[in-house]
Amino acid sequence: MTSAQTTNPQINLAKFAWMSIIVSVIVFGIKMAAWWTTGSVGLLSDALESTVNIVAAVVALFALRTAMKPADAEHHFGRGKAEYFSASIEGFMILLAALIIVFTAIERIMAPRALEQIGWGLTISTVAAVINGGTALILLRAGKLHRSPVLVADGKHLLTDVWTSVGVIVGVGLVVVTGWNRLDGVVALAVGLNIIVTGVNLLRTSTAGLMDKALSDEDHTKIVEVLTKYESDTVKFHALQTREAGRQRFVSMHVLVPGAWTIQKGHDLSEELEADIIRDLPNTIVTTHVEPLEDERSWADEPEGQHRWK
Repeated sequence: MTSAQTTNPQINLAKFAWMSIIVSVIVFGIKMAAWWTTGSVGLLSDALESTVNIVAAVVALFALRTAMKPADAEHHFGRGKAEYFSASIEGFMILLAALIIVFTAIERIMAPRALEQIGWGLTISTVAAVINGGTALILLRAGKLHRSPVLVADGKHLLTDVWTSVGVIVGVGLVVVTGWNRLDGVVALAVGLNIIVTGVNLLRTSTAGLMDKALSDEDHTKIVEVLTKYESDTVKFHALQTREAGRQRFVSMHVLVPGAWTIQKGHDLSEELEADIIRDLPNTIVTTHVEPLEDERSWADEPEGQHRWK
């Protein structure tokens, strides 16, 4: 049994969480100013969602710090799944904000009121949307580059916030054009329902990570390409299993070689293919189990649910 992994230094992703916290606080203040200026419940719903951004960013900071800690005597595989817990918490926070927005919107639909100083309010809200959009793109890029579920979740949340702001701005503008004040509440209601969908999707994604979901088809294809290169009449593979925990990938397989091979020869083969997999999939721990090709027991120990690599 051999195991190999990358030795790249950990990248400090906490700076992105700090950026998200600072931006979320600033944007919340800007949106509250827009609501205070106009009295629009649509703009208020947009501001309420930003409170979730603040809480989510703080949770993300702690999750990232936890996930970046190295493996120890109590956590042999590290703490990468802490990022999924953060994403789950953010999903619940999004749903809570959505329920508050829906309740506020229904109340305004039942008791509409005229809006004030709409021009200033929309201008302020637009500035907030632009700031949020820029931050969301930075977080998404960093999250995908460093395979961080919590940064991707935070980025998607902020991007949803941007589209929420756009919808609110358009809705409040239509109030001015049509003079129908109830439209303000209708827009807020639509925003709340949209946020519910976002929260449910985020919970589904984070739950999949906690349940040890296999690597993506793209990653699996790269592994298959490596194994195909080494396969021959005397070298076979089976029992391929994969999973991920935050930024860390895990790959395990059985390597079947002639029983007459020396331990050193089998070990050298395993080291070579592990190095190739890690080259194509950084941040991966690869575990191989060498077995004699001629032994029927070697073919009878495939675990349920493993990848059919060919």
